[in-house]
Amino acid sequence: MAGALTHRDFRLIWFAALGSTIGTWMQKFAQSWLVLELTDSNFYLGLDDFVSQLPILLFMLIGGVIADRADRRRLLTVSQCIQAFSAFALAALVFWNQITIWHVLTLSFISGVGQAFGGPAYQSLLPSLVPRRDLPNAIALNSTQFNLSRILGPMGGTAVLVSLGMAACFFLNGISFFLVIVALMFIKVEPPTPHAGARPHIFTDLKQGLSYVRHHRLMVTLMALVLVSTFLAMPIQTFLPTFARTVLADAGGTPETRLSILMACQGLGAVTGALLIGALSGRFQHMGRMLLAVQFLMGIVIAAFGWSTTPLVSYVLIFLGGISFMALFSMSFSIVQLAVPEALRGRVVAIYMVALRGGGPIGALVSGHFADIYSAPTVMIFNGLLLSLLTAAFVASGKGSSLKTM
Repeated sequence: MAGALTHRDFRLIWFAALGSTIGTWMQKFAQSWLVLELTDSNFYLGLDDFVSQLPILLFMLIGGVIADRADRRRLLTVSQCIQAFSAFALAALVFWNQITIWHVLTLSFISGVGQAFGGPAYQSLLPSLVPRRDLPNAIALNSTQFNLSRILGPMGGTAVLVSLGMAACFFLNGISFFLVIVALMFIKVEPPTPHAGARPHIFTDLKQGLSYVRHHRLMVTLMALVLVSTFLAMPIQTFLPTFARTVLADAGGTPETRLSILMACQGLGAVTGALLIGALSGRFQHMGRMLLAVQFLMGIVIAAFGWSTTPLVSYVLIFLGGISFMALFSMSFSIVQLAVPEALRGRVVAIYMVALRGGGPIGALVSGHFADIYSAPTVMIFNGLLLSLLTAAFVASGKGSSLKTM
């Protein structure tokens, strides 16, 4: 289950990324409350998610090309510095009580720019840190640290918010990015091989990556499934503060505590899902069919969560939702990483990440608009049922034949 952690360089990056991502989720926890305090609007919660992910749509494909050309360690270091700047600026504005919603949105965009270029570099770096046989395990463990931080981040965020204030959450997140920078200084990765002759134009390289995906039915299928899943499922993350403050108001305790429990349950579920896939290590029989089954069940769970007004039931359902989404991500990303050639890895990973991270903010923006008209629970019931229906229709149409043979 932890085979990839036996490799020194992966172990260094894993622990550094865990510390940094705990800081990121601490900031996300505090920032959700900040946006609600400033606007009292579900739409602005969705807009903040959209703006933070917009650079993924605009720049990540270019970031993938650069990840195939440049030293991935240096590119990732610059990315961490950009995100640290954004966190420190937010901390200062909150500390001196100069913050407005437009400051939050602007700094979310700047942080997203750093992620757009750092994301492909980080994901493309992983195969250089472990042998091929341990790559699926490394992907699952990487997902585990990301989602373990979803438990620890909100818990730490609650404690810091209550004891030190909101600005401290943002400041500590800024400090956390330097953990990755230090780890990158100690790993041993071969620099990229110099290109023989004149290097093609950056858009020529980008076109080559897009062409590879377009002409491989398996890749097209995976991208489409991930895009639909995140568009319909990820708004549940955006609406958690609303559920904590209104839907579960009878649960007792403060809204901050209820939000922390919801985020912790979701994160614990995601860790469980990643560990289950990691325990299976490499590709296992019928991975594609299992992926489709998980997506169908995820829709049912999301709809049930939107319907529930009982705290314990809601906590169990968000836990199951975390398991299903992380299993879906781990299986799909493992298939992508195992199938793509090394020379195209950065570009194809970037295309996958655009589908993964692009669907969520657009879905949050659309769902946030309708949640202000109807309600957040109504929107999530609709999204969940639609996801299950689309998955069933996709299977019945036979278009997922390339995936079902995996």
